[in-house]
Amino acid sequence: MTVALHDLLPAGLRRGWAVDGTCPDLDLYSLFRARQIADPHATAVIDAKGKLCYTALDRKVRCLAAGLAGLGIRPGEVVGVQLPDGRGAVIADLALAALGAVALPFPVGRGSLEAEALLRTAEAVAVIAAAEHRGSHPAAALRVLGPALPGLRHVIAAGRVGSTPEGTIPLTGLLRSDPAAFVPARPDPDSAARILVSSGSEAEPKMVAYSHNALAGGRGNFLASLMPDGTPPRSLFLVPLGSAFGSNGTAVTLARHGGTLILLDHFTPEAALAAVREHRPTHVLGVPTMVRMMLDRLEGPGPDTDGLPAPTALVLGGSALDETTAEEAARAFGCPVVNLYGSADGVNCHTGLGEETRGADAAGVVAGRPDPRVADIRIADPDTHERLPDGEIGEIIARGPMTPMCYVASPELDARYRTPEGWVRTGDLGLIDEDGILHLVGRLKDIVIRGGANISPAEVERELAPHPRVRDVVCVGIPDRLMGERLAACVVPRGPEAPTLASLGEHLTRRGLERRKHPERLLVLAELPLTPAGKPDRAALRERLTRTAPSAPGQAPAAPLAHAG
Repeated sequence: MTVALHDLLPAGLRRGWAVDGTCPDLDLYSLFRARQIADPHATAVIDAKGKLCYTALDRKVRCLAAGLAGLGIRPGEVVGVQLPDGRGAVIADLALAALGAVALPFPVGRGSLEAEALLRTAEAVAVIAAAEHRGSHPAAALRVLGPALPGLRHVIAAGRVGSTPEGTIPLTGLLRSDPAAFVPARPDPDSAARILVSSGSEAEPKMVAYSHNALAGGRGNFLASLMPDGTPPRSLFLVPLGSAFGSNGTAVTLARHGGTLILLDHFTPEAALAAVREHRPTHVLGVPTMVRMMLDRLEGPGPDTDGLPAPTALVLGGSALDETTAEEAARAFGCPVVNLYGSADGVNCHTGLGEETRGADAAGVVAGRPDPRVADIRIADPDTHERLPDGEIGEIIARGPMTPMCYVASPELDARYRTPEGWVRTGDLGLIDEDGILHLVGRLKDIVIRGGANISPAEVERELAPHPRVRDVVCVGIPDRLMGERLAACVVPRGPEAPTLASLGEHLTRRGLERRKHPERLLVLAELPLTPAGKPDRAALRERLTRTAPSAPGQAPAAPLAHAG
């Protein structure tokens, strides 16, 4: 049985973007193959194993596609991919595209319960996973799920010869398949190519189906706007290729633009800075927390403080980017800092190369000018979905070439987050000013309710970011018997001396934030924990605060938390 993936966008719109050239109207493997033919010896991937050119990559892709076909994997079937960033993840992506199958990538680090939910809901017939990665054993863990997943026919383990767990199929064997007789499937460019997994706040992650055209076209147009001279990009991905942000890797950097992927199998600030120096990327893609970690290393003693070769752009998304971080990063990297607002659900807006990242004001965080070649963005009444005039705050909705097809096997999510005309409801609050600039105000649901009063954590984070002793900050709500919830600030200090709760309150008062919105708990950390997708792990922080009694009134004990890249 194959999961049904239907397109909620009007067919005329989708076809119109192909006809007018907004989308390339080719499947991902055909686009990649054209790039390989045009420049066969260009470098496609740089990873821990070295460089891999387009021709060598294409041969590995065809071998794996032939091997997967030999296992009986057919067009339209879903195959999970849980691999660290590296050539293996790229080969799997392109091989599945060549088969006409649908890739379901998710980062290494997601737990077995979450993996089971993803594979079960998507009716995956196979999964490709690492035999071992940084002490974990994803393939073995997935093999154990077999009885709970009757539709999962194969677990394919990527690793050294002899390292594959019992009951799994070695990826090395499939890569030795004869590619000579393999014929690519050439799927419909408007059919499903990839399922993106949202790292949002739902009990189970949302899965969103994207077509070949939406990835190479809509998402490809986003990256094209950051390539001023059209030169193929050299993109350093600090985020996992298996994340929604990481979908700009194989499908966009390689297939659409013929560029080079620079990949780290695990993020550390030291490894990221070394990659910038050695490989001179044109684009560095990450989340603000990662860049703040890199800035910390640049400020300290040692080799990391040497000057950096300037990229074309530092592209930051996944969480709010404050003005202080943007200014410091622009000075340190010597390039524009692009503030990307986007999600797996199908919204994208960014500040662009020629715009300075402005701080938050009464209108919220500046997200940039919407690009209809990527996604048209409107502000709508949250209840009626009617368009609101410029300047009024409402729900941000989006529709355009990058709009996904549907949520996977979740008609209730389709009903909740898609309008009858195909617009995606983001759940974010914003406004569009008289100059056509989108401002992000907050979340419809991301509210801490203290004694019946609503507090937006995003608003408090924006006001705390300029504090001279705050390098990074996340605010979360924690349960409280008396007030229902209280707001806690989780802070990575700037410099050796951490801020106190009192100093944060004084700062917020000077910024004009009313007293009822001030944090009442403080957790000081060496680094913020990150989710497998590379975003600040709010759930881990909330759990830590909930189970840890304050060591002093209002303050939780200072201690580092490990982060997952």
